[in-house]
Amino acid sequence: MTKALALKIRKHAVSMTSTGGSSHIGSILSIADILAVLYGSILNYNSSSPKWKNRDRFILSKGHAGAGVYAALAESGFMSTDKLKTHYQDGSDLSGHVSHKGIPGVEFSTGSLGHGLPVATGMALAARINQQHHKVYVLMSDGECDEGSNWEAALFAPHHKLDNLVVIIDRNKLQSIHSTEDTLGLEPFVDKWQAFGWNVIEVDGHNHEQLLSACESSVVGKPLCIVANTTKGKGVSFMENQVLWHYRSPQGEEYDAAINELENDDA
Repeated sequence: MTKALALKIRKHAVSMTSTGGSSHIGSILSIADILAVLYGSILNYNSSSPKWKNRDRFILSKGHAGAGVYAALAESGFMSTDKLKTHYQDGSDLSGHVSHKGIPGVEFSTGSLGHGLPVATGMALAARINQQHHKVYVLMSDGECDEGSNWEAALFAPHHKLDNLVVIIDRNKLQSIHSTEDTLGLEPFVDKWQAFGWNVIEVDGHNHEQLLSACESSVVGKPLCIVANTTKGKGVSFMENQVLWHYRSPQGEEYDAAINELENDDA
């Protein structure tokens, strides 16, 4: 089920970014499997009651991949899939960077990087104080870890033993116009999170079984960090591992080729 959802997210995203002329398709494709596992198997939500008190909270910190979340929400019943056709159009509330304004199921607007994890830690602490039992999930990019605000939150969460907090990092090793290591080296990446006191699990970010198992893992008193190794542009061969597709949208023959690959994957 989750694999079928991931394919739907990819198809929607390619069409949405092409029609709207928006960018970041590579970043969206790299997290499609993560979103599918979250919305298909992990998150506790009620699409007919988006503000249900006991829902899990999910924040997409890498807000530029918002089209992927909109697609996941539509396929999960929060809105009509027809609404996705308005993405990035004049007057549409489906903005290029994910927004909570008028969009059921979106907890927090993001775009400026480095805010998702700090807000998520606050949500997790508030839940603990209020004796609520939902979890808080945040999906970050690896390039976003250049932001110092994330490391303050990374210290804060273990200090307060926020084992109701789950961070998933899209480790596709590309950011903006270069690789993460050439921009600002992150390695040894897993060791850093472990040293800060997190329960860290490294997985193949396109393997649904590994993602599901990691999300269901827990250590009492420790927040969970899942380092998901992914391929930017996953699912469309000519976009994979190409930094060009951070800012480019598929048009004309490129769009046809991308959709054709995804349709064949569905066959």
